[in-house]
Amino acid sequence: MEEPPFKPLTRDEAQALRAKHPPMSPWRMVGYQAAAGLVCAAIVWGITGRDGAAWSALYGAAATVLPNALLARGMTRRTSANPGTAVFGFMFWEMVKIAVAVAMLAAAPRVVPGLSWPALLVAMIVCMKMNWLALLWQRRPVGETNNRL
Repeated sequence: MEEPPFKPLTRDEAQALRAKHPPMSPWRMVGYQAAAGLVCAAIVWGITGRDGAAWSALYGAAATVLPNALLARGMTRRTSANPGTAVFGFMFWEMVKIAVAVAMLAAAPRVVPGLSWPALLVAMIVCMKMNWLALLWQRRPVGETNNRL
């Protein structure tokens, strides 16, 4: 099977494609994660009735949201025309994100009174999975119908 030949887009075609599929702001993603963390903490508090479990869930959400906010800040602060610099910048901020998350998890037993690891981990997972849900919920341009089955 032969692949069709590659055809570069014209400026107008590229602009039309960008208008049809706008990128999602990393700050919107961080906001979705924060909202999910608050909802998760409220649900944990409603189910368990324990303040320690609710604080654990909030801390778990913070251990996801704060590092992601750092990554978003680092990646949106400035962009480089040099691809190598851009890749290095992404890798640097990703490592900062991981280091902050690990440090927050290591500090959790000292920071959160009555720590509940299950509540903390569930909130972290819920916040992390918001990336996928937000992509599914991403707005479509006005007038476009979704023809997926």
